[in-house]
Amino acid sequence: MDRTNWTEIEFVLQGLSEYPKVEKLLLVMCLMMYLVILLGNRTLILLTLLDPRLHTPMYFFLGNLSFLDICYTTSFIPSVLIHFLSRKKTISFTRCVVQMSVSYTMGSTECVLLAVMAYDRYVAICNPLRYPIIMSKALCIQMAALSWGLGFLNSLTETILAIRLPFCGKNVINHFVCEILAFVKLACADISLNEIAIMLGNVIFLFSPLLLISISYIFILSTVLRINSAEGRKKAFSTCSANLTVVTMFYGTILFIYKKPKSKDSAFDKLIALFYGVVTPMLNPIIYSLRNMRKLMNRHWFWRKGYEKINE
Repeated sequence: MDRTNWTEIEFVLQGLSEYPKVEKLLLVMCLMMYLVILLGNRTLILLTLLDPRLHTPMYFFLGNLSFLDICYTTSFIPSVLIHFLSRKKTISFTRCVVQMSVSYTMGSTECVLLAVMAYDRYVAICNPLRYPIIMSKALCIQMAALSWGLGFLNSLTETILAIRLPFCGKNVINHFVCEILAFVKLACADISLNEIAIMLGNVIFLFSPLLLISISYIFILSTVLRINSAEGRKKAFSTCSANLTVVTMFYGTILFIYKKPKSKDSAFDKLIALFYGVVTPMLNPIIYSLRNMRKLMNRHWFWRKGYEKINE
């Protein structure tokens, strides 16, 4: 295969072809989770747009996160579902590159966006009086745009380096999706530059945001512990509990995937990667919705108590 004839190149996504019964089960599970992702994240976006009380920096960034999760999962889940149903599990070069670049853009953007959301919580708790001034509408838009721009730039760089490689025959990708490292390993040329670029991208977009998030939460924890009342500490910590849960789940899964020893059965590694790509976007709106449900229940409880006192 010559790299100039991209329209003639097709890749085979191996997935779990050797386990057809497992694929049927995964089909049902992934379809149900994808519907939950679409419903949950679209509902959050609509709520943040329609409810004036949610026109705050935190919910602005949360709306971006929900839109990102929809784009990320839509870039690969429909393709995965189709491949579960078909015997011919092939994907064209162009579709593979588009899927790979969109997924990479969303993954890189999410890392930066989570760091931005952690900074927002740091300002809200450590500088509450200056919060409306610091987290202005203009700054929020700039920070969101920076997150998307950096994610797109990282993906563009990796994609350009990947498509410049020649492909001469090997076309089986041992995965459910077009994953960038699996993609470049099929090239019949030296891929050391690609591997270095991917490693640098991981350091910049995984560990640098994680460092900033850790620093933000160290300051948050220090501020919370200095609050005298237990009720005040609880209230302060509850404002960042949802974000902390999402960050822990996101980075915890990534670190588990990258740090765990390779399994002898590659099917297990592929299943972990698949569920990481589906479960996290599904749980994000549920976590933030639970926080809002608690707030609504607390308001209802205080309202009911007040009403009972009035009528005593």
